[in-house]
Amino acid sequence: MKTILDFAEIDAGMLADVGGKAANLGELTGAGLPVPPGWVLTTQAYGQVAQGLEIGGDDLAERARRHLLQAPVPDAVHEAIVTAYAALGDDVPVAVRSSATAEDLPFASFAGQQDTFLNVVGAQAVVAAVRRCWASLWTDRAVAYRESNGIDHASVRLAVVVQTMVDARVAGVLFTANPVTGRRHEAVIDASPGLGEAVVSGAVNPDRFRVLDGRILERHAGDKRLAIRSLPSGGTERVETAERGLCLTDDEVRRLAALGARVEKHYGSPQDTEWAIDGDGTIWLTQARPITTLYPLPERPRPGLRVYFSINVVQGVMGPITPMGRSVFRVIGAGGAGLAGHGPADPLDGAAFMAVSGERLWLDLTAAVRSRPGRALMSRLLALGEARAAGVMERLFDDPRLAPEPGSLRPFLRGLGRFARRLDLPVRLLTALTRPGRSLAFTVKLGADLDRGLRVPGSATPAQRLDHAERVLTGTFPLIISIMPIAITGYGMFALAAKLSGVPIDEMSDVLRSLPHNPTTRMDLALWRLATRVEPEPFRELPVPELVRRYRERRLPPVAQREIAAFLAEYGHRGVAEIDLGVPRWSEDPTHILGVLANYLRMDGTGPTPSELFAQGERQARATIAHVVTRARRRGRWRAAVVRFALGRTRSYAGLRELPKFYAVKTLAAVRRSLLAVGEHLVGLGVLDSAADVFFLDLREARAALDGGDLRELVAARRASYERERRRRHVPRVLLSDGTEPEALDEPPGGARGAAGGAAAAQGVLTGTPASPGTVTGVARVVLDPTGAHLEPGEILVCPSTDPGWTPLFLTAGGLVMEMGGAMSHGAVVAREYGIPAVVGVPDATHRIASGQKITVNGAAGTVTPPS
Repeated sequence: MKTILDFAEIDAGMLADVGGKAANLGELTGAGLPVPPGWVLTTQAYGQVAQGLEIGGDDLAERARRHLLQAPVPDAVHEAIVTAYAALGDDVPVAVRSSATAEDLPFASFAGQQDTFLNVVGAQAVVAAVRRCWASLWTDRAVAYRESNGIDHASVRLAVVVQTMVDARVAGVLFTANPVTGRRHEAVIDASPGLGEAVVSGAVNPDRFRVLDGRILERHAGDKRLAIRSLPSGGTERVETAERGLCLTDDEVRRLAALGARVEKHYGSPQDTEWAIDGDGTIWLTQARPITTLYPLPERPRPGLRVYFSINVVQGVMGPITPMGRSVFRVIGAGGAGLAGHGPADPLDGAAFMAVSGERLWLDLTAAVRSRPGRALMSRLLALGEARAAGVMERLFDDPRLAPEPGSLRPFLRGLGRFARRLDLPVRLLTALTRPGRSLAFTVKLGADLDRGLRVPGSATPAQRLDHAERVLTGTFPLIISIMPIAITGYGMFALAAKLSGVPIDEMSDVLRSLPHNPTTRMDLALWRLATRVEPEPFRELPVPELVRRYRERRLPPVAQREIAAFLAEYGHRGVAEIDLGVPRWSEDPTHILGVLANYLRMDGTGPTPSELFAQGERQARATIAHVVTRARRRGRWRAAVVRFALGRTRSYAGLRELPKFYAVKTLAAVRRSLLAVGEHLVGLGVLDSAADVFFLDLREARAALDGGDLRELVAARRASYERERRRRHVPRVLLSDGTEPEALDEPPGGARGAAGGAAAAQGVLTGTPASPGTVTGVARVVLDPTGAHLEPGEILVCPSTDPGWTPLFLTAGGLVMEMGGAMSHGAVVAREYGIPAVVGVPDATHRIASGQKITVNGAAGTVTPPS
């Protein structure tokens, strides 16, 4: 490899030699796009100078910078720089830019992490700027950025781009998709007089333009009080300006947008470009890189503008779902679609209303959005389960592109009727009203039938295991959804009682405390009782990994060993992110459960126990029922009788809300065990390296693999993609097929969620949806992953969302704040049962609240307030 390469000599396979920036400039040059001439000093030169640098230690950044600034530049490298610079012209001004090998990755752009030097004049000045670029690979910010993105320092090297300066009249940046809303093909241009560094560095409020299909949607004039200009002798200066009006004409705006479209078409993905216009009006591209912050578009969208709702977000699983997990969901969805007569011919194809984007699952709600009955039903359901999403959807109803389609109600009613008949809905509702014992017995029998149906003989072949998996998954949705009419009866009676008594629902919320028949509550209390029976010493003295090791080796004290095994026999099918069949269950990895036990046993023993709190909740529920009945009696004796009856049914059935998911997760765990056996068989055939690799195939691929082959390379690629997606920090609730995130339409320019939110948290009240009444002031504990999390008694849990894997933490929490959810979301229901004040649907709560910050949670008002 040569030490220096002209842009025209660079091809796509040279990333390791020239870094991301130079590779892109070479690509643009090769595509015939207008790039100022220049060359790149390859990573080979950096490697020579960095030789002997030890990677590691607390002072790595400072030590590396010192080494690179002091080590001599090899004579051959020095000579190559001088010669290449002279070839550009006599003392021509150049820009000297860092080009790292770990740059412009799919999950991290690295923009601004290394240094750039503008208007460098003279060969020796170029050599000095090159050295400073090398050292900038080790600035504190660059080191921290690599560490936060899981990039090995030793794997990164730096090339240096030297490019002829454009004497810019005006310059700036251009995004070929809107970086705030995500809308594809909507060009966003920021422009300011002078060099583009003023815009890139944020030193100026630029003019902003938005362009779609040649139409200028927005012209916004910035104040442009500062410009960065080149000095004749080299370097730059900042000068105050008094620019008024716009610095680009409409023609220049359209030309820039058209050039951006060419760049995007060449790369096949949205691009973040830097550009400059010289005094002759020529547009130059000085850089292009992918926009890494955009959420991916759904795979294979149907025609027209589509509306997608995140299954992951509503289930509190922000990470990706494994390929097998997605495949299983498609089969379950096919069973659900079959209830309304819309099931696919092959269940493996999945329901038409399911989509995948960013390795996460989405519901295509376009048909509901474009129908009046669908809008009415969706608004009511989302208001209970995901209040913030409900607001987003209601704003979409005003979009003329999503106007309701004219037509009869007959197809909707026909599908609803078919669904009701398949579930025996009228009979189930009538039985729930008149025969509570029979309804509850039905749910128990359903569980027993499910357990029998999930058993697979140990002698089953891999093909038979796959047959069984498809069969039980197709039947899972119809089976477990049959519980919902009973649970809905309970909540319907709750609403009826509020109406007849005149007591607002918010004042009746204590009726829903300590509900019976809730499997998640039973699980949490069982874990607490377990903590009161086991020998405490090892849990107080040993780290959790050691506890796990001893449990697996059957070396815990006898009561602990026996009781933990019994708990996992009943609840070991559960786990964090349990809707993904590809994720280990507690029975496979008990780290989380043993960590929770250790937390319980380190408590100081003051205050009521969770069991006592649950009993208090039952008493409070009875007292609240008596109060509501008394209020109803003032309106008439018959009302009091009906209210007492209704709230009795509420207490009987509302806890069943968690049962369908409990049974669904039990089904997933059984299928997971079968698939691990299939995976072991494929390992024996040489198809896979480990049994767990089967979760990076789908059901069709697993069956095809029984005939042999080698899928290890495919699995490795999918694992790498899965790990990249796990680093994604933002997942929208609602996404349009053109890339728009409707929730972002109301955000400030620049999409400064964190900065704006942090200021808001410091200045005043954060608002969300009231979820569980009461007020508590305490220390916040921000938890992004419950595994290994430690929550001191009384601390307020602040988290993105919750599933049952989180709820053991609720037993010691003083309050709950969630970014997701509505009044009927999982976290809200469990918080009410435990009497924990809770506010849900608080935007970016995990960024706007810091661990250790003292906050007040008002669960009735839906507010979170820092101390005054």
